[in-house]
Amino acid sequence: MGACDQCGKSFAQKFGLVKHQRIHSGEKPFQCGQCDKSFPQRCNLYHQRIHSGEKPFQCGQCDKSFAQKSNLVDHQRIHSGEKPFQCHQCERSFAQKSNLVEHQRIHSGEKPFQCHQCDKSFAQRSNLVKHQRIHSGEKPFQCGQCGKSFTQSYNLAKHQRIHSGENPFSCSQCGKMSFAQRSGLVMHQRIHSGEKPFQCGQCDKRGFIHKSDLVKHQRIHSGEKPFH
Repeated sequence: MGACDQCGKSFAQKFGLVKHQRIHSGEKPFQCGQCDKSFPQRCNLYHQRIHSGEKPFQCGQCDKSFAQKSNLVDHQRIHSGEKPFQCHQCERSFAQKSNLVEHQRIHSGEKPFQCHQCDKSFAQRSNLVKHQRIHSGEKPFQCGQCGKSFTQSYNLAKHQRIHSGENPFSCSQCGKMSFAQRSGLVMHQRIHSGEKPFQCGQCDKRGFIHKSDLVKHQRIHSGEKPFH
């Protein structure tokens, strides 16, 4: 049994520790001969099926095909509803082991994916990838209608509602108002609830639904006149 000298995680077998340490080192010793992409584990060379287009593992229920058998097994749980991977700390269950592993980091606080440019750490690799776009300036998600680009897919989805006019977030209390963004719905619902979360710390007399209204109010105390 060995333990990682960087994060303290323990492993029953040495090869498990070696594989884990590649998360910290970034080592990717297994290289694809067709595109020079590298991987931390030999099994990741299933990537080569991207080049061949081969998907030998087919679902008998919906005819969807997969390059890896493990992906087929994961997919079949959509049909069965099976969630065999259970967290022993909160009893939440997951269809995929990888989702359980990610979830368990909530309990452990482990953040094994570290940015080598600013040392910020993340519990999920996908969040590290998103973060690294801050440093690289990469914006891979482009609007097909106006050409504007975004670092994250959900920001593109929000932007596209400008073009489509779609307002998917509707108020269940009045049925009259719908919004393109969830944040707009949240602010609107404060009209019904009476919630005023933005409080003036100087006079404690007034609360505000919108932060912008609090900022305007605080100018009474500061005497600030920004538009002169």
